[in-house]
Amino acid sequence: MNRNVCLKDFDELPNAAAVDVRTVAALCACNVATVWERSKRGALPAPRKIGGSTRWNVGELRKVLLGDAK
Repeated sequence: MNRNVCLKDFDELPNAAAVDVRTVAALCACNVATVWERSKRGALPAPRKIGGSTRWNVGELRKVLLGDAK
């Protein structure tokens, strides 16, 4: 999926959806290496392996990015 489309539609994704590291980097306005570092130190949720891919849960990301605001 095109990164711009994924970011544009992020608000429409269900909490159970999963996104890749490049999408997380775009959401956080940082680079991919920073996403991995933040995940490692607990500032971002831990990713999950789904098949051969690593993905972040949308619901968990929303909690962190929105500061638990709903």
